[in-house]
Amino acid sequence: MNTTTAAAEARVTVATIRHWARRGVVAATKTAGRWVIDTASLARRIAIGARKTPKPQLSIETMIAIGGRRWQKNGMDRVYLNNWTDFAGINISRYNTGNISSASIDGYGSIANGRADRLLDAVTKVWFDATDGQLYCTHRDAREYEIRLLNGTREYIDLVARTFAGVKAAIAAL
Repeated sequence: MNTTTAAAEARVTVATIRHWARRGVVAATKTAGRWVIDTASLARRIAIGARKTPKPQLSIETMIAIGGRRWQKNGMDRVYLNNWTDFAGINISRYNTGNISSASIDGYGSIANGRADRLLDAVTKVWFDATDGQLYCTHRDAREYEIRLLNGTREYIDLVARTFAGVKAAIAAL
């Protein structure tokens, strides 16, 4: 069969069929400069795709499963993630008084305690809004936040992007 027919049958684009043919994902031969796709091989590939379980999506249930707390009031339905630092890869240790004793990002590179305190203040809230299915964050200049590590190096991180990526990774791991 040709690539157009194969794409319609597999419910993918023609470019995807050509890519599969080039990579050997489906058995195919090139005749007169055009791909001819083996029907049985395509059927096997479609069956493999159908067996895959769908990845968990953003929902109230998945957000609660990763540690969120549900809040409903005045027609609003949200799940707040008070532990956003875990998703952003920020590790904070505290003294019994509540002051920061040490901080690091992704388990490496110590951050000065005062800078870590300002880092925690950069993001104020992270939540999932059940009405539109989106993640939200209120922040103060958290898009391009500078981290000075104790070894003297500087890193620029996007706290919002790191947090959202961490949330999505946690949901995918469910």
